[in-house]
Amino acid sequence: MEMTLRYYGKEFDTVKLEHIFQIPGVKGVITTLYDTTPGQVWTREAIQKLKKEVSDAGGHISGIESVNVHDAIKAGTFDRDLYIDNYIETLENLGKEDIHLVCYNFMPVFDWTRSELARKRPDGSTVLAYNKKAVESIKPEEMFDSIKNNSNGTIMPGWEPERMEKVKELFEIYKDIDEEKLFENLCYFLRRIMPVCNKYDIKMAIHPDDPAWSVFGLPRIITNEKNIKRMLEAVDDVHNGITFCSGSYGTNLENDLPHMIREFKGRIHFAHVRNLKFNSPDDFEEACHLSSDGSFDMYEIVKALYETGFTGPIRPDHGRMIWDEVAMPGYGLYDRALGACYIEGLWEAIEKGNK
Repeated sequence: MEMTLRYYGKEFDTVKLEHIFQIPGVKGVITTLYDTTPGQVWTREAIQKLKKEVSDAGGHISGIESVNVHDAIKAGTFDRDLYIDNYIETLENLGKEDIHLVCYNFMPVFDWTRSELARKRPDGSTVLAYNKKAVESIKPEEMFDSIKNNSNGTIMPGWEPERMEKVKELFEIYKDIDEEKLFENLCYFLRRIMPVCNKYDIKMAIHPDDPAWSVFGLPRIITNEKNIKRMLEAVDDVHNGITFCSGSYGTNLENDLPHMIREFKGRIHFAHVRNLKFNSPDDFEEACHLSSDGSFDMYEIVKALYETGFTGPIRPDHGRMIWDEVAMPGYGLYDRALGACYIEGLWEAIEKGNK
């Protein structure tokens, strides 16, 4: 495996590249052109500029998260082929720049949903949290205001202001889209892009829906083992794979995370390893990565990745805000650095134990 950290670019991230590369074992970042909009073509010049920014700091780009998918593609509107053509051009430019991993999602309207960005824990740290009753009692546009006002002056991915200005319009285009139609649109998209992925060896790693159930009545499909298997069989190409996010799949307590890793051996191209603490089935909060702090057995998750021969990038996902750090919620430096070292320690112990 390769330990990495997510990075949003110097104009948007609260964490500096030189600090990321001081984390033991971290020389790669998972990054993006954060100032692009869904459907926009990424130029080679822009990609080259981003690569230089990272290499000048002593690291490299391990993958992209995300090349966002336009809602016309997800909803299957009349103009979807135009935006798929743009996506293909972006993939081609990434391939020419020797970038071979793209994490993306197929969630309608919102990339992720939380009811709180700074729930205070007993130790004084703050975390992202989800309470189902709180979400069900609020309107989508009101939730955007809450997220905007609690993001420490940053722009949260998936909740960009220009996107939220069109939230009612976005809901309208999905009014006749159910889970089956959304799945058909995903397969159509994947079949269109597989030729360029094969040409440039680009592994597409779909991110699970977060949380793994319908929010605001919108369909969700990348939620469990059955649905993943159906997607992988529908477009049976090694370049059509998944991002195994323990936190997102773990929101569904019926998902057996180590079993799923073993079930999808060879099709997991990227891993987000994080922990959640469930206070009830309808209320969870981000925990630190340590097993004892949350509800998941992180040893068994990492062990399953090791035993299936996983060699792709791993990144510690959402961290707590600790030690008075002020950063993009979930994406500070300190707790993610602790998480990276913890995961690397688990990996080393498992590797040596097997030898």
